[in-house]
Amino acid sequence: MTRLTLHKAADYPRMPWKNGGGSTEEITRDAGEGLDGFGWRLSIADIEQSGGFSMFAGYQRIITVLQGAGMTLDIDGATSEALLPSDPFAFSGDSQVSCTLLDGPIRDFNLIYAPTRYRARLQWLDVLLPQRFFSSANVFLLFSAAEQVAANVAEHRAQLLEKHDCLQLDNQHGALLEVVLYAPRASRCCVIELTAI
Repeated sequence: MTRLTLHKAADYPRMPWKNGGGSTEEITRDAGEGLDGFGWRLSIADIEQSGGFSMFAGYQRIITVLQGAGMTLDIDGATSEALLPSDPFAFSGDSQVSCTLLDGPIRDFNLIYAPTRYRARLQWLDVLLPQRFFSSANVFLLFSAAEQVAANVAEHRAQLLEKHDCLQLDNQHGALLEVVLYAPRASRCCVIELTAI
């Protein structure tokens, strides 16, 4: 038995960063309150100016620029390559991290997860022709960076995602599920699979 939830971008709650330097729209998470206690969390951050990131000790982070020119990250004194839109980048939540914006404010997409509790797989896809694949992850997430993407997931009826909507499928027993994605034009979306350890 699986449970399907469509999270609408207009409904995401906004919360301040741990360090007070910006704000985040929280898409979904597995548990916990505030900024503690979760095993995984998905969010969109608005970065208005260069500066420090909050620390999330014991977590792994994967960040992707959604809008804006991009940024570089300083991670424990080492500077990353330029992170441009749709370039995912992983780093440890234990690291000291700051960003330098390339040309003005950006929005970024964040997966934070506890590697002691979950294995994570994140991939960005360009959907035009129908894409069919299978997943046995305990949590399957589909995030749309496009105006429209449709998804058929397992036995559930088709779901239409608009820009920055997120589809969440909870598959507690890890059954093998079929997923088919469709779009009326070339559309960028992110597929995240989280498997409990």
